[in-house]
Amino acid sequence: MKIPKRSLLLGLATSAAMAWFGAMSAPAQAQTPEEFYKGKSITFLVSAPAGSLTDFVARAFAEHFKAKLPGNPDVVVQNLPGAGGMMAAAQLQLKEVNDGTVLGFLQRNNLYVPLIEGPKSGFDPREVDWIGSLEKVAYAIVAMDTAEVKTTEDLFTKPLILGATGYSNENRTLPAMLNDMIGTKFKIIHGYDARGEVYLAMERGEVDGWASTVAGLSIPDTKQMLDSGRLKVLLHMGFNSLEPFPNVPNLSAYLTKPEDKELYSFFTRTMEAGRPIAVPKGVPADRLEALRKAFNEAAADPAFIEAMKAKDYPVEPITGEQVEAVIKDLYATSDATMERVRAVMTAKEPKN
Repeated sequence: MKIPKRSLLLGLATSAAMAWFGAMSAPAQAQTPEEFYKGKSITFLVSAPAGSLTDFVARAFAEHFKAKLPGNPDVVVQNLPGAGGMMAAAQLQLKEVNDGTVLGFLQRNNLYVPLIEGPKSGFDPREVDWIGSLEKVAYAIVAMDTAEVKTTEDLFTKPLILGATGYSNENRTLPAMLNDMIGTKFKIIHGYDARGEVYLAMERGEVDGWASTVAGLSIPDTKQMLDSGRLKVLLHMGFNSLEPFPNVPNLSAYLTKPEDKELYSFFTRTMEAGRPIAVPKGVPADRLEALRKAFNEAAADPAFIEAMKAKDYPVEPITGEQVEAVIKDLYATSDATMERVRAVMTAKEPKN
């Protein structure tokens, strides 16, 4: 049977049109992470000012991180300090694109402040995706050899004058909480500008010691004081005795009341994620996986670790999933404990 020419042409045109519409309606083939990142720039939104320790770590890490990402993109560091890192955290969650080209280099208080302040903080750590954290933080009580306190047990019977920085800083709040919870006799003088001023006060005999980060005890001048016996570590302010002081007692034998442990742990739990990195919610799953993989590889890169070691900065990374576990624990805090947390955070500084 011979098909009329007009009908044949109409059929061909219809088939072509259907094929075109089918192609247009079919989902576009997704780019691989390598294809997406090639030729692009990634922004590190840093929650601290230029020249700060956070800024230094972010810039150093950026160089190693970009080399581990597929497509080898460039990395640009943008500083957005303010409100203890909350400004950068809020912008990351609410305003930045969620295509995997913006990462927030945040701070550990960003994980718990929203629980205390509620919506007015402008940030919810459950509403971003976490890439990992570069640092674990732990504190220990140290004292000069001239102090009356010589042993851990002396902390419960003799006064130890501690220097501290800000009134709300952990180097004041943690020992102050221990006075209330386990009966230590710390007398705390706060208001020193920085670590160096506290150590100068210790040298002058104005104070006996302070609550130092364990990492800070590896700084050469402090290590020299420890090695010579002029300075001694008396107590780990956590529930484990960490290197390089594994024989120094920790709080596990002293802080035993469940309600006190929960309160104290609220403030120390985020120290596991001392320098966390996040992206906005909604980054495609394969890019999120690529970002987490690049983080893990860069954080374990011997060249990065050596570069940080040269600056006396220890690298103790945890994964994005582990950061999420920290946040989950925080948000499981009981209402009764949260009342106590808010009381600690809103306690007014006593007038002299």
